[in-house]
Amino acid sequence: MRALATFDDRDSTPTIVTAATIRTVDPDTPTAEAMLIAGGRILTVGSLTAAEATASEHGLAPIRADFPEATIVPGFVDPHAHPLMYGQLLTWIDVGPDKAASIPEIVDLLRAGAAKLPAGVPIRGYGYEQRNLIERRHPTRHELDGVASDREVYIMNASGHGGVVNSFTLKKYGITRDTPNPDGGEFFRDADGELTGELSDAACNALTGLHGVKIGHHGPNFHLGDEPAEHQRQLDLVQREFLSGGVTALGDAQVSKREFAAYLELVDRGQLNLRVSMYFLSHLLDSVLELGLTGPFGNAFLSAAGIKLYADGTLGGWTAYFPEGYVGDPCRTGQLYHSPEEYAGLVHRAHAVGLQTATHAQSPTAIRMVVDAIEAALADRPDPDARHRIEHCGLPDPADIERMARLGIRPVNQTQHYYNWGEGVEQAIGTPGERFNPLGEFLAAGVPATLSSDAPVAEPRPLEAIQTAVTRVTRRGHQLGPDSLRISAEAALRAHTLEGAITLGREREFGSLTVGKRADFAVLGADPLVTPGPEIAAIPVLETWVDGSRRFGGSSESQAEK
Repeated sequence: MRALATFDDRDSTPTIVTAATIRTVDPDTPTAEAMLIAGGRILTVGSLTAAEATASEHGLAPIRADFPEATIVPGFVDPHAHPLMYGQLLTWIDVGPDKAASIPEIVDLLRAGAAKLPAGVPIRGYGYEQRNLIERRHPTRHELDGVASDREVYIMNASGHGGVVNSFTLKKYGITRDTPNPDGGEFFRDADGELTGELSDAACNALTGLHGVKIGHHGPNFHLGDEPAEHQRQLDLVQREFLSGGVTALGDAQVSKREFAAYLELVDRGQLNLRVSMYFLSHLLDSVLELGLTGPFGNAFLSAAGIKLYADGTLGGWTAYFPEGYVGDPCRTGQLYHSPEEYAGLVHRAHAVGLQTATHAQSPTAIRMVVDAIEAALADRPDPDARHRIEHCGLPDPADIERMARLGIRPVNQTQHYYNWGEGVEQAIGTPGERFNPLGEFLAAGVPATLSSDAPVAEPRPLEAIQTAVTRVTRRGHQLGPDSLRISAEAALRAHTLEGAITLGREREFGSLTVGKRADFAVLGADPLVTPGPEIAAIPVLETWVDGSRRFGGSSESQAEK
């Protein structure tokens, strides 16, 4: 904890930064040609003459960082991500659509990866999405038995809300055809009642073993354990991924004791190089309340932000709650993690002590349940600035969007979800899927748009997210929904910078290039506000600066490695 108290006291060399264009995302000074930064903060934004004059007034002798052919924007804010989970997947076997188009190809990749692992070590893969496979279905346990029958095999679905295991894994954890489904999850069975090997959401608790993190029916359990040193290696890898995308701040949207311990160790090592706001999963609500973590806690690099909850599952895995069934499979309805009454009680308890809530909800039914609960909590304790969040908020009814505007609820969307598999949403639920992530409707109703990656569900590449918000064109070239759902490049840039900071409750610190804020910014190879929409994702991130220090790019590649 000693390091936690002092880690943000970093020195940065006074520097005048210039660029062809500086997009500040500050309405009072939307563009500038220079910034003076010192002590990790911005002292001047405007003309080069003004920056030089301010340096002289303060007795500073700044160095210069000139980017005459580049555009500078605020550091991107990714308010919904899962860094440690992402780090683990970077060490797993990639069986995603770029690697495997069929189930036999997945099996071959897993076999090749297994050959590089010591005997008995679990074989883990990630990234498959059943509708991207030739077979248009999940693999089965019997097919994964062809990878190994003497150790665990698990492939995680691209949604992160489940996957498929081999027969050995089911036997190891005592899962049989007679094992009841847990609340908020399912062990899938075939027409004869035999286990297929597919499991979803709360059923993933089984994979963490006897002494691992258990979260009950509070969400999908992806908290698979590794040695603490391995978690540190994973976080080191992940930080580089975020920084290389221009991300300088993020919200960890599912913190358990595993993530909390890993972050504290990272801070103690002095290697936390971007800003992390933690949302503790709702199974820890009692502990958070008992410890009194209901106000500001932490520093500029690691802080507690609120409570993460789940209403339903995922559209990608067909576990979001549609009580009438999916068009693509009428036998599937998905599920709610909590009854409406239980969920409302959790929100009420958190709101009563001033905790921000962030709830995963995708279907109209689940989103309405969240809005109802927040409305009731606000009626009991009015707070015009509670900033309760709905994560993903995929398919809200227009009437509930109006309620969100009135209640100050902030949706946090991931346009890369429909970039990667938007057509699958239409296949799952029919033409209403065209409205997935209706950013244009949000802005028209006065609801702010906020973008994030949900990494590892999508890579932390904000420019890809911005492009998709502007075009609504998927990876396969299909435009999802009408033009009214699209937003401008300017609104999309704000959605991935200042609105992210506001959602985290940290807009006084970062999110725009404003005098007094932290000197967090990204140097881009082109201006995203004048680049044609379909070309925005290709803009390179040249450098990323945090607290006035280069953390990615430049001749040293990344100071974070030092």
